[in-house]
Amino acid sequence: MKQILLTLAGLAGVVSASADNGVIVQTEAYRWQGDTIYQNEFKAWAESGDEIRSTYKGRPGYFMPVEQTWKRKNDLTKYPVLTTENLLHQAIFNMGLDEMVNAVEPDTTLRTGKEWAGVWTRDVSYSIILSMAALQPEASMISLMKKVNKSGQIIQDTGSGGAWPISTDRMVWVLAAYEIYKVTGDKKWLEQVYPIAVRSLEKDEKTVMSPRGLVKGETSFIDWREQSYPRWMQTADISQSEAMGTNVMYAAAVEATSKMASALGKKKEAEKFSAKAKALAAAIDKNFWMEDKGYYGMYTYGRDNLILNPRHETLGAALSILYDVAPADHQKSISQNAPQTPYGSPIFWPQISDIPNYHNNALWPFVASYWTLAQAKAGNEQGTLEGIGSVFRPAALFATNKENLNLDNGDYFTELNSSNMLWSLSGNLGITMRILFGIHFEEDGLRIAPFVPQTLGGTRSLDNISYRGAKIDLTVNGFGAKVKKMTLNGKEINPEAVIPASKLKGECKIVVDMDNTPIAAMSVNHAGNRKAPLTPITRFTHDETLAKPGTPVLNLLQWNPIEYIGKYLILKDGKVVAETRQTSYTATEPGEWQVIGVAGDGTESFASEPLSNRTAISVYFPESLYTTAMTSAELSYKPAEPLKGSTRNDKFVEIDRNTKPIDATINIPEPGLYSISVRYANGNGPVNTENKAAIRTLTLDGNKAGTIVMPHRGVANWNDWGMSNTVVLPIEKGTHTLGIMYLPEDENMNIDTNHAIIDKIVVEKM
Repeated sequence: MKQILLTLAGLAGVVSASADNGVIVQTEAYRWQGDTIYQNEFKAWAESGDEIRSTYKGRPGYFMPVEQTWKRKNDLTKYPVLTTENLLHQAIFNMGLDEMVNAVEPDTTLRTGKEWAGVWTRDVSYSIILSMAALQPEASMISLMKKVNKSGQIIQDTGSGGAWPISTDRMVWVLAAYEIYKVTGDKKWLEQVYPIAVRSLEKDEKTVMSPRGLVKGETSFIDWREQSYPRWMQTADISQSEAMGTNVMYAAAVEATSKMASALGKKKEAEKFSAKAKALAAAIDKNFWMEDKGYYGMYTYGRDNLILNPRHETLGAALSILYDVAPADHQKSISQNAPQTPYGSPIFWPQISDIPNYHNNALWPFVASYWTLAQAKAGNEQGTLEGIGSVFRPAALFATNKENLNLDNGDYFTELNSSNMLWSLSGNLGITMRILFGIHFEEDGLRIAPFVPQTLGGTRSLDNISYRGAKIDLTVNGFGAKVKKMTLNGKEINPEAVIPASKLKGECKIVVDMDNTPIAAMSVNHAGNRKAPLTPITRFTHDETLAKPGTPVLNLLQWNPIEYIGKYLILKDGKVVAETRQTSYTATEPGEWQVIGVAGDGTESFASEPLSNRTAISVYFPESLYTTAMTSAELSYKPAEPLKGSTRNDKFVEIDRNTKPIDATINIPEPGLYSISVRYANGNGPVNTENKAAIRTLTLDGNKAGTIVMPHRGVANWNDWGMSNTVVLPIEKGTHTLGIMYLPEDENMNIDTNHAIIDKIVVEKM
């Protein structure tokens, strides 16, 4: 494990902060000194607590020019008032409040960003957890209830290929709902949201759980597939991958459901959900932990044989620390080994070489905020300082809370961006409230546990905090990780105990004296902003000289050469079986084959698309089910051209919610594990959005065997045929019936449209 100790100024481009010269934090990219942030020839400073000025000039011609001045325009008198010795900090906090007011719509919902109207499940939920539950509890409640469908379940409102179940991070809604309860103590709210959480979990349990006990679906919030997955991966493939970040969030949400049940007096349900949360946490640690790197891998991927993508992913890592999903020793390891860049924590690391900046090669302030909270929880002072700087630097220089920034140069030029971004401003505010003032909302009261790096020591106060009818003025003196003394209205109280909500009535004044003891040193892995090699593109051919009786027809695996590569790893059925510097490999055994390129420094490419040289069996439905024209009322987009491409003379089987179960007969020549998938087309929506993924239950001899997911393949692209996910089953020798049917758990996010056309079932012996 690579750990870089900060013992010398300038090591790995990072200069330790010094209170003597007013430097709070400095990296090779920028410096926060006093009331000014410096980056190359640019600087940003506070004219007052209500105005920030910047000289920053972004990329010429970008459609979204940066503002060089922020001036408060809203009345903030009903919100917390920050007083601090650092004027820039005060101004950045006030800018967060000012933009928060802008984000509250006339209907009292929280707008996603200046460029993005409406409420999105994951955006608003992550924002609520960071600070909106405390600062906008009413708008938070209203916003969450906007994201419940007519079936009384949480809405997965965006995601690749038609939302759920390709994207499955909707359960972050539960964490947000529970955070609101901790802030408000409102039992009626809890009674309203608990059944929604339970229904959504029960639906997921029937559809998105993998055989290993993990949640399937793409990485939470990273829902632009090209930005984080290899190009060859179809959305059907993504639906079967297992993302570390989504699983960590999900485990935390299941535990929150348990706590909701407990608060409502439902002891048996609380025990059931708590056991499930612990089991999921154990599965996460078993399947994602990489001992050699000291952190979790990003996701598993492939087809019939999933492998681990060894990239680091920051949001999932942060959540694993904040919600104690990771064991305590792993939390410390993640804190010190997670790769960091001069501008802060990357969304993932290393980057993808041939993909533009958005999730790839980017920092998102809301993710950086979660990471900073996690660094403070882990006790990493330098990591916390650099995290705070990574959020405050762009806020000051851009004079707004942007959604994301480019990790190569810190600029706001990416594929898509927005000012006044809800989750970015929520993170800005959350850092101050939850770290420097240490405000932690518990079920029965407040826990005050500041974490104050030495260069941010001094006296600061946060007055006019609204909490369950009380008004709290909170002052923190000094620095350190431990509270020496705490008083409530002049009376000394136990600094390690939760202050009961019953003791916080009317006007309350809390004063916290830190112990002013240097925080124990921990390391930060300044790995830089590394790019991974390109992904090999493989193909199978037949070489007569390699042919032997009983071996596959396709026996020679070949791929394109990649520049600056050190070696190639050859994988069969998800396991490394050889290394080579050549661009071909003899594959005379049947299986699923892949190639990984490894650079000289050990950085791995994505694995190539799995190619199978196994024998495939095509299974067709009865001829009477095939047709040449679609007639379903669920059809969203009519074909752009005559339907073609089917292997049955351009005929197909049309299915929707009202279609009766359809069966096909297959003769299995020998017992074993078989991979089953469906060839289909779905033109009911685009690849990157909408919510009409077609979902069906696969049966074997009348028994439920798995879930078939058929995502969108493009608007009206009914001639774009592809394969669904695969379901792996043990099947005995003999004649069997494979069935496709619609069950209640197959209801998608659209509810009204769950429609596709099917060509055939494909079966391969593994």
